[in-house]
Amino acid sequence: MTNRKLADILTNQTLLALREHAPVQEACRCMWEHRKGSVLVIDKNSRLIGIFTGRDAVRTLAEGRSAEVTPLAEAMTARPVTVPPTARAVDALREMSDRGIRHLPVVENEKILGVVSRGDFKGIEIDRLDEDDHLAECLR
Repeated sequence: MTNRKLADILTNQTLLALREHAPVQEACRCMWEHRKGSVLVIDKNSRLIGIFTGRDAVRTLAEGRSAEVTPLAEAMTARPVTVPPTARAVDALREMSDRGIRHLPVVENEKILGVVSRGDFKGIEIDRLDEDDHLAECLR
């Protein structure tokens, strides 16, 4: 179970992606309607250039910027960390934990395949991460 690949998690996933010029409000509406925590931001060639999450929305509003007119290009997290679909789920979970991120795009040869978030992982994968963390603390 701890060797599950990300490709196994991505089956039947609806990809949420918007162009960089779309307003923050559209991204928030899209996330709300699809009950997702992120929207991928793409350029005119459908290449991943950023990710927009709830954290980005809060930051944008806290800065006093209008969600109706602020483009995603100004509110997104640019150049997000990505992983290939062949990565093990536990390794993706480790990457997310180490970097303090909640959403991780899965990309192969510049093709966006989806996004994983902590809720996509099974208990055994989370347990494995916790065990690894505990072992690392003991070895310090």
